[in-house]
Order: sequence, then C-alpha cells, then structure tokens
Amino acid sequence: MYDLGIIGAGPAGYTAALCARKKGLSVVIYEKDALGGTCLNRGCIPTKAILHAAHTGLTFEQAMARKDEIVALQRKGLELALKNAGVDVVRTEITDLAECDCTEIICATGSKPRELPDLPFDGKKVLSSDDVLNLKNLPKTVTIVGSGAIGVEWARIFAAFGADVTVVETAPHLLPIADTEVSKRVERLFKSAGIKFVTAHTGAIPDAEIILVAIGRAGADEKVEGVTYLGDACGQIQLAHFASKQALEVIGKIKFDKTLVPSVVYGTPEIAWVGAREQDLEAGTFQKSTLLISALGKSQCDGCTDGFIKILSRDGKIIGAHIVSKEASALIQQLVIAMQFGITIEQLKEVCFAHPTYSEGIFECLMKF
Repeated sequence: MYDLGIIGAGPAGYTAALCARKKGLSVVIYEKDALGGTCLNRGCIPTKAILHAAHTGLTFEQAMARKDEIVALQRKGLELALKNAGVDVVRTEITDLAECDCTEIICATGSKPRELPDLPFDGKKVLSSDDVLNLKNLPKTVTIVGSGAIGVEWARIFAAFGADVTVVETAPHLLPIADTEVSKRVERLFKSAGIKFVTAHTGAIPDAEIILVAIGRAGADEKVEGVTYLGDACGQIQLAHFASKQALEVIGKIKFDKTLVPSVVYGTPEIAWVGAREQDLEAGTFQKSTLLISALGKSQCDGCTDGFIKILSRDGKIIGAHIVSKEASALIQQLVIAMQFGITIEQLKEVCFAHPTYSEGIFECLMKF
C-alpha cells in the first residue's frame, strides 16, 4: 500500500511524485509509455530541438536524429531523479483504478491530438502532432491545419528546412489566442519567411505531400470521483509549466495565480504573452506602451530587430504584456513576477536593467508611461 499512486509520468506526474517524496510519502508512478509525458517525448523538448537545429545548417534528417538524442538524454536524467528520490516506477497501463494499491490516486495521463472528423489521422499523409515527430525525410509540400503554438512552430520548422508550407486557419488571424497585434506580426513574419497562409478558411483543405492537423489536444474523456486530475488530463490549460505548478499546489500547497500563466511560441523571433489582451479591454479603461525591438542596441548587434514589447496597464500596474522578440520566453517572466506581486510601474522604473540587453527594452517601454 502506497500513500500516493500517480498514473502518468509527465510534468504533472513526476513533479507530484518528487514533491510527495520530499514530504515523506511513499509514491508509485504507473507509466505505460516513456517517462516524461507529452512534453518530453512528443511536444516541448523535441520540437524545440528541431527548431534550433533548423538554423544550424543540419539537414532535416540530422535534426530528427539529434532530437532523439536529446530526448533520450533528458529521459535518462528524469529516470535517475525519480530513482534517487525513492519513487517506484511501474511500467504498466492502468485500465482499472482498483489495480492501484494506494491511499490516494492522481491521474496525470496527459492528452492526445484532436482529430478532424473528415480528415482522420492515418500516420502517413494525414499526421497528428505526435506522428510528425516520426518523419524520416523532409516533405516537399506541407499543409498545416491550425495556427496555434503547434501549427506556428511546425510551419517555421518546415519552412526553415526548405519545404513549401501552407497554413490554414478558420479564425480571422493566425495565432488567434494571442493579442491581435501579435497575430498580425506573426502574419508579417510568415510572409517574410515565404510561409503561405489562409485565414477565415471554410473551404477544402489544400492538398500536399503531408497534412499536419494541429487543432489542439484533448485530455481525459471521463473523470472518476475521488481521483485528482492534473495536467492536460484535467482539461484546463495544456502547458507543461501549468501542469507542474498544479502538482506543487496539490502536493506542496504552493499556491499560484492561474490567471498569470505565460504562453510562449518558439522560433525566431520568439512570441510570449501573459494577462489581458488589448482586444478584450474596453477603450479608455487602460493605458498602453509599445517599444520596437529595433530600438535596442542588443537587437542590432544580434541582427534580430523584428518585434516589439507591448505593456498594458491600469491604475499604475501591469495587466497584460505581449512580446515578439529574441529571448521573449525569458523577458515575459520578468513581467509575470511584477504582475503577480503587484509591483507598480513606478517601482519597476527604480530597477537598474543591464545594458546592452533585451531586458532593458522592458524598462524603455515602462518609461513611456
């Protein structure tokens, strides 16, 4: 009898396990597949590895091989961390919760790609975001259905390796979950990269050598009373860092603000945002400051001048931030901290930002208020 049984060894599962062991609980993880879940094996890590390789001169085939090496290395590290912490790992698929000899059960079984009824996955031509990681050769033509984070990142990957890419989106803009100004900048970046796209699309899907359906992922279909669901399985925000924080909140009692979960889309430049979007705010109820990244000396030195920092405020505090820039994934975190702890814009102006950096772009943007 274990104190805690966890089904699934993704970010939510292994974070909960490690936290529970620190509290002295006996823990077992049941995992039917590889350790690390979607993030390590079919999402965050492999796609970022391929994205990086696309700009280093490697071929597509070499990039896919390098991706496998990085995933394997990270997986070994996770396996060792769980072993050293005293977490028992049982490689099995749990089909009946009665099989779990545990006082408490956490279900962190992740998610699976959503499928279009008229365009079912076949693993050969019509691919899911899982299938695409198994490609051995670069396709000449690609149609991507959906322009969320997955669709945008894979469009950038295929285009960087030289494929002819078309993105199809039913919403009026690409990356519809983002601030409209960010979406418009993504469209401009796509045009510069030679990536074709169709928005407000309602017709037939353009044919191509492969069709990647990237319309999101679905969590657990049914939930059992008395079981705690974490990560993608809970059906809330499907991000690895959200899953990890959920686990820490449930096991470690470390609270976090679920309205301040940053989103990042990777590539060159990166795209990141948190908090309110301008299109959702009533005119006259907020203030806005925008700084072009090209104004920063660091961006000129790096040759990465495309992008901007936009900060939305109300009553002297930041309520939303939207960044298109190199290092946007790191920049957004500075603003998340300020927002979560109520640090005012005037207080942030007292902080000394290093020069030359992209971070000083935040300071320059704040100075416009």
